[in-house]
Amino acid sequence: MNAVAGLAIDIKAAAKRYGRDEALHAMDLALPEGESLALIGHNGAGKTTLLKLILGLTQPTTGSLRVWGMPPLEYKAQAAAGVGFLPESIAFKGHLSGREILSSYAALKGAKPGQVRELLGVVGLGADADRRVRTYSKGMRQRLGLAQALLGTPRLLILDEPTSGLDPEFRRQFYELIGQQQSLGATIVLSSHSLTEIEAQTDRIAILQAGRLKQLGSLEDLRLRSGLPVRVRVVTRSGGGNLIVAAIGDTYRCEQPAGDLVQIWCDRDEKVQLVNRLFEQAGEHIVDLDLIPPRLDDLFTHFVDVGPA
Repeated sequence: MNAVAGLAIDIKAAAKRYGRDEALHAMDLALPEGESLALIGHNGAGKTTLLKLILGLTQPTTGSLRVWGMPPLEYKAQAAAGVGFLPESIAFKGHLSGREILSSYAALKGAKPGQVRELLGVVGLGADADRRVRTYSKGMRQRLGLAQALLGTPRLLILDEPTSGLDPEFRRQFYELIGQQQSLGATIVLSSHSLTEIEAQTDRIAILQAGRLKQLGSLEDLRLRSGLPVRVRVVTRSGGGNLIVAAIGDTYRCEQPAGDLVQIWCDRDEKVQLVNRLFEQAGEHIVDLDLIPPRLDDLFTHFVDVGPA
């Protein structure tokens, strides 16, 4: 394949219009091979449109999009098993068993038949493989959907709200599975509303708003760019909270939601100075102290609220 070395997805000034409605404005985005990218944004931000473009389900109105140097349709024609896709809502024929459904997908993708049994076990459906899918819970159907996306060991995994309906334990297992695929060289594009869940699960994060790419970078990049403060959470012995507040004075924003709990906000380059000051002036009263950087939901709210990029 005539791939661009090192680039899995290369998007240049890609826009998508439906009549007068511009669902996606001129977007530039380069995704290196083997990287994972999370797409976040409100409903209507352009996430689904972008995924459809990458999958070749629709074409850009203007601009270009390449998957390993080729238009998505051309890539899919050459490597049917090269793309795995888990849509937000996946519908299976209820009268078929999980094994029958996965076997049919394996035949379509040219995957090895032995992968069916293997993947059913991997997603925790081995014991339920011969049950009719109409008897599956939502979480079980989602796990079956993940199994079909992993068929053929795809080079590119597109996942749209992939943990919807999954219990906490399998959510953890899900990200372990995706991490394993990435370690094998797969490129991951994941769209999710679960911001706290995904913040430590991807290499970079793309914030979309009204069809535009608002911000792009690692979690640490976004934290630096935002300038949002670090939160220092201090737990004290009884009566120590007042001493902490007195030690802080008016230098920092400070809240005391409970007598023995104090929260202080400071710039990231002031945190060491602040912690040293706390221990110097009230160290004997401190039971616990945590430094809490801005979370992804804080960053998302900040960047969406600050206006156009």
